[in-house]
Amino acid sequence: MDIVRKRSAAVAVLIAFLAMSCASSSSLQQTWQEDKKAIVGGLGGAAAGGLIAAAITKSPAGIIGGALLGGLVGGAVGTYLDQRDKELQQQATMKALETTPSGSSIPWRNPNTGNSGSVTPVKTYQEPSGQYCREYQQVITVGGEKQTAYGTACRMPDGSWKITS
Repeated sequence: MDIVRKRSAAVAVLIAFLAMSCASSSSLQQTWQEDKKAIVGGLGGAAAGGLIAAAITKSPAGIIGGALLGGLVGGAVGTYLDQRDKELQQQATMKALETTPSGSSIPWRNPNTGNSGSVTPVKTYQEPSGQYCREYQQVITVGGEKQTAYGTACRMPDGSWKITS
């Protein structure tokens, strides 16, 4: 690879990195904690896109375009994996609220990310208005770190469950 293509690839990766880090440092830190896979996927995609474009073309604009496109695709893939975790967690929550006896857990696990969790209804009661509600415990393990949360959901007139706290 000649010097122009090497410099263009380096500039493309730098531009992609700077574009992704335009937020304030506290915002970036929060984003990093919430969506590591999207950020890492975006940076990896930008680097790969820039390098592939550098191998194909000598045009700096083509290399920069390849880096930007690679960053978008890589970020989308990272976000999708996190989205799947949320979908599995939501499915487990709805199943636990709808059909699971108090004290029994509904587990979920995403084999693509290794993230997992469980939802356990702990109490079922009826409001004075007649509305049924359930208190539940949720345990989620992300990156080996276990987090526990508690909440309440109530059945809506259409039969769905709405998380109220």
